[in-house]
Amino acid sequence: MRPARALIDLQALRHNYQLARELSGARALAVIKADAYGHGAVRCAQTLQDNADGFAVACIEEALQLREAGISGPILLLEGFFEADELALIERYDFWCVVHSWWQLEALERSTLSTLSTPLTVWLKMDSGMHRVGLHPAEYQAAYQRLLASGKVAKVVLMSHFARADELDCPRSEEQLAVFQQAREGITAEVSLRNSPALLGWPSVPSDWVRPGIMLYGATPFEQEQAVAARLQPVMTLESKIISVRELPAGEPVGYGARFVSERPTRVGVVAMGYADGYPRHAPTGTPVAVDGQLTRLIGRVSMDMLTVDLTDLPQAGLGSRVELWGKQVLASDVALQAGSIPYQLFCNLRRAPLLYLGG
Repeated sequence: MRPARALIDLQALRHNYQLARELSGARALAVIKADAYGHGAVRCAQTLQDNADGFAVACIEEALQLREAGISGPILLLEGFFEADELALIERYDFWCVVHSWWQLEALERSTLSTLSTPLTVWLKMDSGMHRVGLHPAEYQAAYQRLLASGKVAKVVLMSHFARADELDCPRSEEQLAVFQQAREGITAEVSLRNSPALLGWPSVPSDWVRPGIMLYGATPFEQEQAVAARLQPVMTLESKIISVRELPAGEPVGYGARFVSERPTRVGVVAMGYADGYPRHAPTGTPVAVDGQLTRLIGRVSMDMLTVDLTDLPQAGLGSRVELWGKQVLASDVALQAGSIPYQLFCNLRRAPLLYLGG
């Protein structure tokens, strides 16, 4: 069988969740939307369910998949509901629900006993400066009071989302925090503000609930080195093998478009991995890879099913040698930086390569 595969270290996943708890001193919703960022939502949830305070997903389809797999803890719908008739399912499966728009609040108010007979746990989202979704700060108090008066809500958690928490020298997060604090003044309720970059880099931000996402999977959200992020353990190792070796003289092109031309006699290793597996097509020559535990580089253009690496200085490497594309030795963040991407996208784009779980 084709040797490309992704190894998922479940012990590292547990470690990263516990680190989120340790850093925050708060309850933590493990964010496992988008199939746990490509790591497999069901298996990740099953691994964490005895310790996690709950889970967060993007939509009701993802939440239903978890319930059907036996996950019984709290599950928050980060985008709330898209149609009012989803409220019946939200009640039936005991989901928590974000409300970020007036139409959602009004749909809750209009719901009847046949649709919604049990009050919901609602997370009321404020647009404190992200300008994506969320209620305007000037409307926040009124929305909170209407939720309480509706009789449809058992509990409200106040939340917002930072736009630039991954920029450690940027004042925008402090500005958003000030907007949030002013707009919720006088409301006594639990608060959720800290996502992964805020958890790792903004310890003074208050949060009764934190929402670790990318950090669960062991990747840093920062472009620069950061001491706390260095404690994360990579969860996914994307690997394959050398399936062919070529000996080329100087001056020979490799791959589509002749993006690499050998400057000296070069041993080229062909790897069963390409952009159809999710490896970034735009990763340039020089992007790090490891062959049998030794660092070398990608050369030439990534194609659909194969890519090429430099074996010139690795005389022991050859046919069948193990290649780590990213993982514990080659960090996904380093590959992403070379490719003009982010580790979130690398993980979420993974396809075709089967997931193999370790430490379950």
